[in-house]
Amino acid sequence: MNRDVHIQAARVRRPRSPNGARLIVAAACIASLYTLFAASAFAGAGASPERKQEELEAEVAAAANAPKADLTKLQCANLVYAGNKSSVCFADKFLSDVASDTSLNVGRNFVPVRLESDNVFDFPFAVWSGEGNFSLTKKDRENMRKYLLNGGFILSSPGCSDPAWDAAVRKELKIIFPEYSLKRIPMSHPIFSIVHQIPRLTDKHGGESFVEGLEINGRLVMVYSKDGLNDVGNAHGCCCCGGNMINESVLVNVNVFTYALLY
Repeated sequence: MNRDVHIQAARVRRPRSPNGARLIVAAACIASLYTLFAASAFAGAGASPERKQEELEAEVAAAANAPKADLTKLQCANLVYAGNKSSVCFADKFLSDVASDTSLNVGRNFVPVRLESDNVFDFPFAVWSGEGNFSLTKKDRENMRKYLLNGGFILSSPGCSDPAWDAAVRKELKIIFPEYSLKRIPMSHPIFSIVHQIPRLTDKHGGESFVEGLEINGRLVMVYSKDGLNDVGNAHGCCCCGGNMINESVLVNVNVFTYALLY
């Protein structure tokens, strides 16, 4: 079921940075990207898929220093966190589906954004993914709490259903929100019907799956899956097999994005 919806581009409340500082950061970002592209070209076609993924993730981290986005549209941030950690293993195809299945004015590609930066408050919606253990910085934690308390929404899952990343996320959420916890979301929730009807969730092997949510003062602010909502088949440059990813991930992501902007 498609729902005809209209909404203006939204931003999370944030302090503004001086224009001069933004120009300096932008120049530094361009220089960093030039260096990364040159290094990638020199490496040649013989690089392993894992190495190519690492190079792409380094480019994502560099681009996050000065995010470029048309903020007249609803944009989705791809969070860079814990220094330079990020992921290319979460596909942004669902954003194009949101644009075609609803009347939301949506940017169709992720925008790399540092969690520790004030730029994150320009984005009403963000994806958070990765692999391996990590610890957020103090500023990461402060901004995540402010972001979710002031209207932001995060869609999150590990690459390759990675248990180390899953454990790290749960540890960090307990530090950031000691008064709240992830809880299983029932299939009766609007995120399973607002655009597409999703009667059940199944994993890669056909078993039953589920997603969890973080709710603050009656408002759902995060949707999380330990199995994966990454849609890796449409994630360019990702060498991950998808782990035990949820089969209905694209439909879930379309619904979650729409829900986040309407509720």
